[in-house]
Amino acid sequence: MLEMKGQQVKNSSLVAKIPLKRIFRCTMFLLACFIALLLLNDQIIGAYVRKNIYYQANEVPFRPYGVVLGTSKYVAPNTPNWFYNNRLAAAKTLYDSKKIDYLLLSGDNRTPYYNEPRAMARDLEKMGISKHVLFPDYAGFRTLDSIIRAKEVFKAEPMTIITQRFHCERALFIAQYHNIDAICFAAVDPDIYTLTRLREILARFLMLWELFIEKQPHFLGEPIPLPAQE
Repeated sequence: MLEMKGQQVKNSSLVAKIPLKRIFRCTMFLLACFIALLLLNDQIIGAYVRKNIYYQANEVPFRPYGVVLGTSKYVAPNTPNWFYNNRLAAAKTLYDSKKIDYLLLSGDNRTPYYNEPRAMARDLEKMGISKHVLFPDYAGFRTLDSIIRAKEVFKAEPMTIITQRFHCERALFIAQYHNIDAICFAAVDPDIYTLTRLREILARFLMLWELFIEKQPHFLGEPIPLPAQE
C-alpha cells in the first residue's frame, strides 16, 4: 500500500515538472488534429455520394418511392422551421412531376404532442397530395433508423430520399453502406443554417462509429410493404 502511494506521488511530481506551456501546446495540437479529422471526414463522405444527389426535378430518374426525412415543424412557438417546409415543397415537386408514386414520411413520434410523420401527412394533404399515397413511419427516430426501415420494413426500393443536401450526403452514405438502392433530391437550404451544418460534421463522425459497430434501428418488426409500383 505504501509502495502504491509512493508511486502515485512520484507520478504526480513528474507531471508537475512538465511546463504548463508544453501541456497547453500539446492539448491545442491534439485538438487541431481532431478538428482536421472531423473536417476531412465530412468532405470525404460528401464527395463519395455527391453523384447521387439531384437538384432539379426534371433530372431526377423515376423511382416509385420517395422517403421524406422528418424534422420538427417549428423551431420555436409560432416560428416555422424552413428545413421542414422546404422538404415538403420538394416532395410535392417530385410527386407533381411524376418522379415518384408514393411517399414514406419517416420521423420521430416521441410523445403524443410531437409527431413528425403525422404533421407531414396533414400538411402534404393540404398541399393537394392524396392521403392514399402517404405512408407514415412513426419509428424514424434518426436518419439511420429511417433509411434502414425504409428498406427492411416498408420495402421501399428503389427510393428517392428527400431532404437538404448536407443531410442527403449522410443518408446516402448510410444507404450505400447497407446496399440500399437510393438517390436523393435536395430540398432548398434555409438562408441561415450555419449551426445546423456544424452539427452535421459531428453527426457524420458519430455515423461512422455506428456503422462500425453495426448499430441497428430501435425498432424493425414485421414487414409492411408499400404498394407495388404502378
